[in-house]
Amino acid sequence: MADTWVIVGLGNPGPRYETTRHNIGQMVVDELAARRSEAFRAHKANARVAETWLRPGGPKLVLAKPNSFMNVSGGPAAGLARFYDVAPERVVVVHDELDIPFDTVKLKTGGGHGGHNGVRDVAKALGTPEFPRVRVGIGRPVGRQDPADWVLDPFGATERQTLPILVSDAADAVEMLVEEGLVSAQQRFHAPRA
Repeated sequence: MADTWVIVGLGNPGPRYETTRHNIGQMVVDELAARRSEAFRAHKANARVAETWLRPGGPKLVLAKPNSFMNVSGGPAAGLARFYDVAPERVVVVHDELDIPFDTVKLKTGGGHGGHNGVRDVAKALGTPEFPRVRVGIGRPVGRQDPADWVLDPFGATERQTLPILVSDAADAVEMLVEEGLVSAQQRFHAPRA
């Protein structure tokens, strides 16, 4: 399993949350599965999983959506890392990020959780914060809306026009991270758009 990567899309389970900002990580993992015509199935690590490859003959991808709520995503992520014998540096966590503008993708490894309870729980369960993250910008609410309510709202009408491109960009970022490494992916996705 030397070239296996676990890609965990964070979110909340059930139809109530499917289209919310907090679930964009799962939307990205859905996009990666759709590109490969793969379906998710139940896994004993309390997640839905699709096993596939980055490309024929390339690294194995374990695309995962925890069945748990966001704040307890760590158990499924760590369980999958153990099951597939994957080190934390090959567990890519895809999640929403309030502190990045909507329609922006950023990548990093390690560091703090920035108040994101899902990321905090994954770091606790893996025993280290040193795992790669694909951070998908959702921006902060305008006015006085509580960020905790904002992340559980569906994307607005204007955002929904751009959302498929953002999800596709984030999926591209995951693929590039696995194929070419963090620095190459950062150079592409952190550069200002022309």
